[in-house]
Amino acid sequence: MATARLEYIAPWWTFWLHNFPHFNFTFQLTDNTFRPEDASYQQALILLACVGAAGLCLSLLVLTVYLSCMCCCRQGEDKQVKRPSTCCLTWVAVITGLIVCSAVGVGFYGNSETNDGVYQLTDSLYNANHTLGGINNLVSGSVGSMERGLKQHLERLDEIFAARTDYVQALRFMQTMATNIVRQLTTLPDLSRARVDLADIADQTGRVEYYRWLSYLLLLILDLVICLVTCLGLAKQSRWLLIIIMSAVLLSLVLGWASLGLGTATAVGTSDFCVSPDKFIMNQTKDFLSADVAHYYLFCSPNLPSPFQQSLTIYQRSLTTMQIQIQGLLQFSVPLFPTAERDLLGIQRLLNSTESNLQQLTAFLDCHRLHKDYLDALMGVCYDGVEGVLYLSLFSLMSAGALSALLCSVLRAWKLIGIRDRDYDDIDEEDPFNPQARRMSYTPGRANIHSFCSYNSSLGSEQGLGGPPQAANANANASTAPPAEYMNQSMLFGGNPRYENVPLIGRGSPPPSYSPSMRTTYLSMTDAQIRHFGTDFQV
Repeated sequence: MATARLEYIAPWWTFWLHNFPHFNFTFQLTDNTFRPEDASYQQALILLACVGAAGLCLSLLVLTVYLSCMCCCRQGEDKQVKRPSTCCLTWVAVITGLIVCSAVGVGFYGNSETNDGVYQLTDSLYNANHTLGGINNLVSGSVGSMERGLKQHLERLDEIFAARTDYVQALRFMQTMATNIVRQLTTLPDLSRARVDLADIADQTGRVEYYRWLSYLLLLILDLVICLVTCLGLAKQSRWLLIIIMSAVLLSLVLGWASLGLGTATAVGTSDFCVSPDKFIMNQTKDFLSADVAHYYLFCSPNLPSPFQQSLTIYQRSLTTMQIQIQGLLQFSVPLFPTAERDLLGIQRLLNSTESNLQQLTAFLDCHRLHKDYLDALMGVCYDGVEGVLYLSLFSLMSAGALSALLCSVLRAWKLIGIRDRDYDDIDEEDPFNPQARRMSYTPGRANIHSFCSYNSSLGSEQGLGGPPQAANANANASTAPPAEYMNQSMLFGGNPRYENVPLIGRGSPPPSYSPSMRTTYLSMTDAQIRHFGTDFQV
């Protein structure tokens, strides 16, 4: 199970992206091996990034053609369209809004996946940096103990045991073992350069990822705000809101296509690395790591022997020999030379701490620790990272297409609102049937006009009486009433909603909705009733 967990298999989408044709500026195919320092490979990635610029130019061209057609092909709208239909426009706005919202959901998921992958990479780099730092500290600590601490104790013991040659020879033998330990520690690879590189890469990657995540988050929020403001602008039919929408859509289009080009180049370049990461890392570490050491950590196979096994074995044997010598000197020399006990105990403590360092160094040098960090970094970059970039590219493509259609609908709404305002301004203000004209014709002097309903209620029982003799003359006069009388009465009763139920008088043929009884009752006003209501109904 442990072996299966330590395996790395590149995902299928990295192979698919790796097979993208790589062209340089002269449009010649180049090798798709990950070589970021090669000029031809850099040109291939730049051309892939130009996909976003091509998409932006295409969108602007389509918008320009649509705007030209909309301005030139009026099709008689100025004469025939009074209230243009907005059903199609509404459905286009709704559909494009839903597409943009779906794209924003895809973008949020892709942004989160990319962020998770990048931070998994940085965590792995920091863990590997901690391991390499532990190795360097243990090696430097053991070398310092052997070269400085042990040397001081041996010099003092050499003075104490000057009269005993056998003890002096034992001290010389211990010095030889200490020199042998230092030699084996210095043969270990110097990982300080790798440690500095990993720390710098982790810091820069984390900093860039923070600004990338924040930029995409603001772009996603901008698209959501565009959808909301578009709905508000179309509902209120506000032209200044439509101006804000068009400006925001153009900005979002530029950012969306730019992110698509950058995401495409990043996904392809990262996939080139993910297909064969071992080869690239071995090329990058060949200056300070031997091929067998790099191969040991990159593959960590049980069949591969550790390149540090011989050095660690010699280290362990030399340390054991020194501990045996110290035990013998403590046992036989202290009774004869009591002053030597302090230095001998100091050497014993130093050897015990060195043995502890050896055990920790053996654990740090084992391939499983660094290989696990290496696999975690690959999983974060090649699985979550590349997958998230693909989702972000899909978001950019969906939002760019939907926003282009949304901008077309907003331009159409702008034109329809202009037609509506122009047609409303063309209404004749002197038209008596214009509501605005009726409101203007209403004056405070006529505020006490009595309605026909109040007149009927004031008649009481008089409504049941037959019409007076003057009814026939009034009827005859009404049938021959001039048009001016009719217009004055229309202005009289049209200025206030209280008189909506008053029948049109002074016309030869009243509307069918008014019964003859209503007409007779209205025209049968007596002189007393006229004095009661005043001259409000007089023309």
